[in-house]
Amino acid sequence: MKKVAILGRPNVGKSSLFNRLAKQRDAITSDVAGTTRDIKKRIVTISENREFEVIDTGGIDDSSALFSKVGELSLKAAKDADIILYMVDGKMLPDEEDKQLFYRLQKLGKPLALIVNKIDNDKEEQERYWEFMSFGPEVSFPVSVSHNRKFVPFYQWLEKYIPPKAEENLAIQEEFDPLFDEEEKAPQQADDDKHIKVAIIGRVNTGKSSLLNALLHEERSVVSDVAGTTIDPVDETITYGDYEITFIDTAGIRRRSKILGIEKFALGRTTDMLEKANLVLLVIDATQGVSELDERVAGLIEKYRLACLIVLNKWDLKGDKTYEEAVENIRHKLKFLHYASLITVSAKTGMRVHKILDEIVKIYERYSMRIPTAKLNEVIREAIGRHHVPSHNGASVKIKFATQYDSKPPRIALVSNRPEYIHFSYKRYLANFLREKFDFEGVPLEIIARKRGERDDDIEQ
Repeated sequence: MKKVAILGRPNVGKSSLFNRLAKQRDAITSDVAGTTRDIKKRIVTISENREFEVIDTGGIDDSSALFSKVGELSLKAAKDADIILYMVDGKMLPDEEDKQLFYRLQKLGKPLALIVNKIDNDKEEQERYWEFMSFGPEVSFPVSVSHNRKFVPFYQWLEKYIPPKAEENLAIQEEFDPLFDEEEKAPQQADDDKHIKVAIIGRVNTGKSSLLNALLHEERSVVSDVAGTTIDPVDETITYGDYEITFIDTAGIRRRSKILGIEKFALGRTTDMLEKANLVLLVIDATQGVSELDERVAGLIEKYRLACLIVLNKWDLKGDKTYEEAVENIRHKLKFLHYASLITVSAKTGMRVHKILDEIVKIYERYSMRIPTAKLNEVIREAIGRHHVPSHNGASVKIKFATQYDSKPPRIALVSNRPEYIHFSYKRYLANFLREKFDFEGVPLEIIARKRGERDDDIEQ
């Protein structure tokens, strides 16, 4: 997959361009120079199913030790990228340091475009844009990210270097064919999917950062002592067995009334991040128990259908509370996460923290599980034999066969003559039956009903 790096000095609009390409508000943007201090990545798609990874870097500025370090990371990202976008502020005069940095990037011999941002109209283009031609760019674009101005030529240039994604295989056909040739073997997850993305979320002061430090066996590098430098989540990747596990240390979720300034964007980031994660560590303070805010967070995890491990931290400070009492409280209040696994730990003392990595791998394998069609139908027939599908106003409702059409989370389709009449309570019965037969601990399970030949886009899920 091609990598596209966005570089430039602070506050020229790199994060806004990143958001524009990703078609979502991912990077935090503000008028404060240097808001983006960490490398941000997102896989995005443009026309004709062309997929690439866009990389948003911190501003390059040697005026301080902090920004000098940021600049080093940005230039490293450029060396690792396939395509480079260098952005400048079109409302300012060309800067000699900008020009020298652009020359350095030209020497890399990669596709390189000069993006002159904040050119909001034709008059500004005539008066300002030409001044940046002193950089000697082979390709340049006068744009306004905030006004979405003149992006078509830029997209057309980008598409020259981004090949279309390969067409999907025969999985769709297999989805509707209960007799397709498949080895009779135990449920398994794909060998080529070994990257687990773990979001660590929870209220502030539950010990998320301490937990991450304990998992990594090291203190995380501190970029700066400036207040607010931990607003952006920073990814940390480790290798564990056959897997790569990427932890995302999110900013603590605060009540909205306590969020000031740019921190409100961090709350939105925490929510958006769940869309990209595979698995969530929901950290709860054992000394305080489950709060109303924890319940809302649990609802978000269920909404995005993520695997989940509830981490009850500070267990060494729990007092007289028993394990049974703590579990009962969590299961009662976090009904959305009835499927979630649970572990008690102390990030401070290290108690049971080492078990979390094993749990992450086990849960992810269940999350990626694919059940052979023949075995799935055998279990479904057993379930139907114990409790038949209720009829609807005297009309017979039959399940012809079942097939798992997706994983992460496991999604199972029931092909029926009258799918609209299979009640949600019966789907819940089947889901519970499947949980008895297969190990789905920590994993949500989706069951939908459809007619044969119906596609995913035609189904109200």
